[in-house]
Amino acid sequence: MSTPLNLLDHLTLAPVLLPFATGLLLLSLRGQTIAVQRGLSGLGVLLQVVAAVALLLQADTGLISVYRLGDWPAPWGIVLVADRLAAWMVLITSLLALWVVLHASDGTDNQGSYFHVLVQLQLFGLYGAFLTGDLFNLFVFFEVLLIASYSLMLHGGGAARVRAGLHYVVLNLLGSAVFLLAAGLIYASMGSLNLADLAAKAAYVTPDNLGLARTGGLLLLVVFALKAALLPLSLWLPGTYAAAPAPVAALFAIMTKVGAYAILRVATLIYGDSAGALAQLFAPWLLPAALATLAVSMLGALAAQDLRRLAAWLVVASVGTLLTAFSLGQAGVAAGLYYLPHGTFAAALLFLLAEAFARRRSDSQDRFLADQDMPHHALWGGLFFAAAVAVAGLPPLSGFVGKFLILRASSGQPVVWAVILLTAVLALVTLAHAGSRLFFSPASALATHDPRGLEPASVHLEALAIIGLLGLIVALTVAAGPAYDYALATAAQLADPTFYVHAVLGGKP
Repeated sequence: MSTPLNLLDHLTLAPVLLPFATGLLLLSLRGQTIAVQRGLSGLGVLLQVVAAVALLLQADTGLISVYRLGDWPAPWGIVLVADRLAAWMVLITSLLALWVVLHASDGTDNQGSYFHVLVQLQLFGLYGAFLTGDLFNLFVFFEVLLIASYSLMLHGGGAARVRAGLHYVVLNLLGSAVFLLAAGLIYASMGSLNLADLAAKAAYVTPDNLGLARTGGLLLLVVFALKAALLPLSLWLPGTYAAAPAPVAALFAIMTKVGAYAILRVATLIYGDSAGALAQLFAPWLLPAALATLAVSMLGALAAQDLRRLAAWLVVASVGTLLTAFSLGQAGVAAGLYYLPHGTFAAALLFLLAEAFARRRSDSQDRFLADQDMPHHALWGGLFFAAAVAVAGLPPLSGFVGKFLILRASSGQPVVWAVILLTAVLALVTLAHAGSRLFFSPASALATHDPRGLEPASVHLEALAIIGLLGLIVALTVAAGPAYDYALATAAQLADPTFYVHAVLGGKP
């Protein structure tokens, strides 16, 4: 007889259920005014933040919560698993979504159909990807969030978005096909797709099946590298993110972290130190690719001619920094987990600032060209300066703390130090150049600027969303001690997958 679930067990399902229910409600009320849709979408995201905080507090006790859908035991049934890592990712996503939805309510959401429905659908896919305990369902949630992202990418229309969207769709369809192939090879060699079951079986793969298991694992790395925009599979991202509407691009900042999360989860759980002949399968490839991604992305940022494309290249750079950290052992994983929310929020902040500048510079928009001073340019200049400090990793904000922790974890690896420090200098030069062109270029001969008829309410929502994202970065800085302690505990939990396996499989070997 199965044991009935208590209320805390149902908490694991809440982050997945809430956006799904909100999306269905919005779809059923599609004839309502945009104000009603905004209110329902905002309320849904607020509830998701509350659920994410509760889930994090539960995970912080060390408990790994398992929700068995249909009450089928693993590995035969579908399970959702909330450990420290999953709860951390869910919280980051929900906090980002809160400010993205608020910013979109400045009028961006009214430029096409079903914006808020699609945002909730994408959140459903994101939360599901972080919480699923099954490789095939990871594929399913990937497809859900990608389907939503295809439509969000094209929100508002335009030739540039259609062109960039076509590349985005084709590459991700190819990635989905490779994911299915990888899952098939892993199932053929190990007889399961449940992550905990795979972790238990990895060390006992027969010699005849080792080739299939290795091939499947490396194909998974290719798929996850495509999702994370790891070089050489990152060249699609700058054009795609630069063409997307600002709140969509800001939400997309977490999508690359889904790929990084998947790499970390599979590398530590299935191909960790206890995996026998399959141990450390990703290790020879990950660090060189991450360092190359970081270096090339900063060169791309240096060559960018507008703030949107600069922000897009910095998303790639944050992935390179993050995966470099994940390649440095347990201390590096902890440093990377602290840096992860910083990189996400900072990139999203730049996308929203780019949209604000484009609305207030009628001639040059967010391009690095001379134009008249923006209305309230002191406010926007101050916000850009704070964002630049955060992105460049200067003290006192969390970017400096995160990079310091990564450098400390890479002690004795001069190549890692050289790449991180050099790219930090390039980031500083790039952002200084961008700021000087946006705010200090004389343009007395240009026509008087018209702020494009922005409504006061829109201006307030836009500024509030940007300040809110900046506030998250400040909060991460102020709470650096507790946040890093949580990251250290998460890295320790990942280093020993025994607890995860026992929680999901019920103590079976």
